Formats: sequence, C-alpha cells, structure tokens
Amino acid sequence: MKSSTMLIVLAMAAAISAEASQANPIEKIVQMISDLQSKVIGEGKDAQATYDEFSEWCSDRSTKLDFEIKAGKAQVAELKATISAETSSIGALQTKIEELSSDIQSNEGDLKAATEIRAKENADFSAEEAELTEVTSMLERATSILSKEMAKGGASMLQLKGATNIADALSTMVQASVLSSADASRLTALVQTTQEDSDASVGAPAASVYEGHSDGIVGTLEGLTEKAETQLDKARKTESTSAQNYQMLKQSLTDEISFANKDMDAAKKNLAESQEGKATAEGDLDSTSKDLSADTATKSTLHQDCMAGAEEFELNTKSRGEELKALATAKKIIEEATGGAAGQSYSFLQIASGADLSKLEAVRFIRDLARKEKSTALAQLASRMSSAMKLGTAAGEDPFSKVKGLIVDMISTLENEGEEEASQKAYCDKEMSAATAKKEELTAENDKLSTKIAQSQSSSAKLKGEVATLQDELASMAKAKADADSIRSEEKAAYEKNSAEMEMGVEGVKKALKVLKEYYAKDASHGSAGGAGSGIIGLLEVCESDFTKGLTEMTAAEQSAASEFEQYSKQDEIDRTAKTQDVKYKSKDAAGLDKSVTELSGDLASVTDELSAVNSGLDKLKEMCVAKAEPYAERKARREAEIAGLKEAQEILASETALVQVTAKHSLRGVQPHQ
Repeated sequence: MKSSTMLIVLAMAAAISAEASQANPIEKIVQMISDLQSKVIGEGKDAQATYDEFSEWCSDRSTKLDFEIKAGKAQVAELKATISAETSSIGALQTKIEELSSDIQSNEGDLKAATEIRAKENADFSAEEAELTEVTSMLERATSILSKEMAKGGASMLQLKGATNIADALSTMVQASVLSSADASRLTALVQTTQEDSDASVGAPAASVYEGHSDGIVGTLEGLTEKAETQLDKARKTESTSAQNYQMLKQSLTDEISFANKDMDAAKKNLAESQEGKATAEGDLDSTSKDLSADTATKSTLHQDCMAGAEEFELNTKSRGEELKALATAKKIIEEATGGAAGQSYSFLQIASGADLSKLEAVRFIRDLARKEKSTALAQLASRMSSAMKLGTAAGEDPFSKVKGLIVDMISTLENEGEEEASQKAYCDKEMSAATAKKEELTAENDKLSTKIAQSQSSSAKLKGEVATLQDELASMAKAKADADSIRSEEKAAYEKNSAEMEMGVEGVKKALKVLKEYYAKDASHGSAGGAGSGIIGLLEVCESDFTKGLTEMTAAEQSAASEFEQYSKQDEIDRTAKTQDVKYKSKDAAGLDKSVTELSGDLASVTDELSAVNSGLDKLKEMCVAKAEPYAERKARREAEIAGLKEAQEILASETALVQVTAKHSLRGVQPHQ
C-alpha cells in the first residue's frame, strides 16, 4: 500500500512540473472560492432537508406523546374509579354474605328444633294411638262377650244380673273364664278413671253405684268404647294437623335456606369477580402510572432536544450565510485588485514539496472515496482540506495540522452519527415492540369483551324466557286457585245448609224421645199396649242414631275437605311465593346482565378507540422507522467504509517524512524561489 502511494505521489510531482508554466495561483484561488461557495450552498440545502425531517419527527412525536399522556390520565382516573367501585362492592358483598350465613344458620336451627318437636309429638301420638286402640279392642271384646252371655241366659247371666257395678260384672266374667284377669283389671281402672273425671265435672253419684242389670253395663261399656273412639279420632286429627303444619313450616324454612344459599353462591361469585377486578385494576393502574410518568418525562426531554436542534440549525444557517458573504467579498477583492500583480509575480510556478504532495494525495484519496461511497460530506471534506492547505501556505501557517484536524473531526462526526442512528434504531425497536405488544393486548381485550357481551346477552335472553314461563305458570295457578275457592265456597255453603237440617232433625228426635219416655215412665198402663210405644221409641232411637251418624259423617267430610283445601291453599301459597321469588331474582339477574352488557359495550368502544389510536401510532412508527430509502445495515456498512477510508488518509498524511525523503524540493530552471 505504501509503495503504491509513493508511486502515485511521484507521478503527481511530475504532472505538476509539466503544467507549472500554465498554472496561475490567483485563478486557482478564485476557482477554489467558487467551489467552496457551491459546497457551502450544497451543505445548506442538505442541512435544510435534514432539519425539515427532524422538525416533522419532533411534531409527530410530540403529538403522539400528547395523545398517550391524555389517554394515560383518562385511564388512570378510570382505573381509580374502578378500584373504588370494586372496593365498595366487596364490602357490600361481604356484609351480605355474613347476613345470609346468619339467616341460614338461624333457619337451620329452627328447622332442627321443629323436627325434634315433631318427632316427640309423633312418638306421643303413636303411644296414645296404640293405647287407645288396645283399650277400644278390649272394650269391644268385653261388650261382645257380655252380649253373648246375655243371649245365652245361663248361670253366668244370673251372676251378671246380680252384679251391682261394672267391677263386679267384670269379676264375674273373669270367674266364668270369659275374660282375662289382665283385661278386666285394665277395664276396671279405665271405668273408675272415667267415672272420677265425670263425677268431678258434673257432680254425679258415687262411682260404685250402678244399675244392677246387664243392659246398663253394656251401655256403659259402649259409652266407654264411643268415648275411646272419639278420643282416638281426635288424636288422629290433631296428629294430622300437626304433621301438616310441620310440613308447611319445613317447606317454608327449606325454601328460605335454598334461596339464601343461592343468594350466597351468587354473592360469593360476585365477590370473587370484584376481588379479581380490583386486583387487575390495581396492576393496570401501577403499569399505567409508570407509563404516564415515562411519557411525561419523555415529552419534557423531547421539547428540550427539539429546541436545541432548532437553535443549532439556526446558528449553522447564520454561520453559513456569513461564510458565503465573506467568500463573495474575498472573491471580488481578488478579482479586482490582483490582476496586474498576478501577471508580474507568477511568470513562474513554485513546485510543491514532498509534504505538499502527500497532502494532495490525501485530498485525492478523500475525493475518490467520496465518489465511491457517493458521500457529499466526504466531498465537502476534500474541498475544505484543499482550501486549508492552499490558504494556510499562503498565510505562512502550517496547514498540515489543520488538514489532520479536519479528518479527525470528520471521523468523529461519522462515529457520532453512527451512535445517534444506532440509538434511533434502538428507540424504534423499543417503540415498535411496545406498540405491537399493546396492539396484541388490546386485540385480546377486544375479543374478550365481545365474547363476554355475547354470553351476557344470551344469558339475559334465557332468563327473560324463564321469567315469561314462570309468569304464565303463576297466571295458571291463580286461575286454578280461584276455581278451588269457588268450589270450596259451594261445598261449605252446602254443608252449612245440610248440617243445619241434620242438627234440627237430631234435636227434634231427641225432644220426641224425651216426651215419649217421660210420658210412658209416668203412665205405665200404656207400656204394653201392643208394644206400640216401645216400637215408636225404638224407631226414634234408630233415627236419632242414623241422623247422628249422618251428621258425624257430614262433619267429618267437611273437616276433611276443609283440611285438604287449607293444605292446598298453603301449598299453593308456597309455590306462588317460590315462583314469584324466582321471577324477582331472574328479572333482577336479567336486568343486571343487561346493565353489564351496556357497561361492557362502553368498555368495548373505549378499547376499540384505543386500539385504533395504537394502530395509527404503529403506522407512524413504521413510516418513521421502517420506510427508509436505505436500510440501516447498508447505512452502517457505508459509514464504516468512510471511517476506514478517512483513517487510511490519516496514514497517508502520517507518511510525510518518508515522502519528503523520497521527493526533493525542485524549482524551474533559471528561477529562484521567493524569499
């Protein structure tokens, strides 16, 4: 490389010696000034284009940051409102869950207590029913046995007729082996207990006084049987009523527990969603606040950088104008004032020294490199180097150091440009990555909100359909209840009418019997008149029995119908209450879903707007960072080649000493150099 450089320098020296007679330094200076003016004007145009691009970038970046700061502030306010709302919702839901839990425990306790009471009532009834059933069976057996013995008319019958009370009669029956001693003992105790209760209430004669014939004993046993059956029927009705009341209470408490559990599950679900929403909002708030702070700081730095760039451009423009003015003035002075002097002074040309040749070689090398790399900056550097050498030599200065300084400055400038462009590329990569990630995040959020809206709309429509079905069922139940009320009213009216007639008939028969019995009891002479009186009384007793039985059956049927209607009414009320509650809760849930759809639609609109803004910003980033006429890698390679060439030019200049040794200083024949 060095040998070829030396050959080039020697060739240049020979060319300069051959053309020395034709060269005029003044003309060369004027040409150099003109070239420098063109170069300065070209630099001004390039600087203007660069500044226009820089100004546009500042404007776009500032607009983007303003939008991001505005959006960040709005998002921070929205996230704080969301956190506040979710915190309030969490507190309300926790209170509701505690209240529901307390209600459930209370209802479960009431249900457990009612179940225990019901079990005890049922056990008492079972014992009473078994006892009354057994007593009734014993009374029926005793009555049957007594009736049979009376029909036989044997010795046992005579003994029974001699008995003065039931205890004696039962003892006689035991002796006759027609009744067990255990049954007799229980019947005796029952009769004595019954008579004691009767005597205490109505002041009857002593319990041991009985009519001494079998008809009275049978009548007493039959009365006891009827009383036991009445007591058993009453116990069974009481048991039925208690069982119905328990079932209704149990159903009511069970429904309340079920509804409360359903409400609690919904509250727990909403609580979890609120807690998740609050945590998400808090995380988003932290991230958004950091981004907002970073954007605010970047905006402040951007303003300072853009102002500094504008000031630098203004100063460079002013300096360039002053330089052009000075060059024009110098050119005019040279052209007007040095014509004669040039003709007298430059009849000969001083040959360049070896050092001058090395400088010219360095200039030529830079110009060749500028043409190869198509670099305006290198071409301008070559012109400045040439001007510095010629002007410095004319002024008696050492231009060598100035040329080296120009090369060093150019290398530094190129390296700084490389660092700035690398920084710009890193910024673009970072911003593009962040914008792309934000776009993906917003796209996912957009899809999530769209899906959630569709699900909420579907659930709301389903709930509304269920509400309509429940309302139809309630309407049908109301019609059925009205029909049942009408039928029950007709049944009750018929019972009141018929029972009144039956009671009147019973009372009439009783009065007739009383009259006839009192009459025949006073006048015994009519007692055997063909048995007509006894027959009438017997028929009246049959009628009384039939009427009483009919009234009893009628009353029992009415009570059963009333009980069934009451049970139906209570069950209907429970069902209607349950369905009404379902309508209420489902309507409330549907309204909540509709409200959620409205809110989610607003969120979706906000996310869509933000996504559009992110896409717009991403397009601008692509336009700024991607849409370049020359890729970054090519610009980097070209810059590295320029720096390498400049360093090689430095090596050429560094070889001045060797060049001086190779090429001596020569002058034209017969001419002495100026002192």
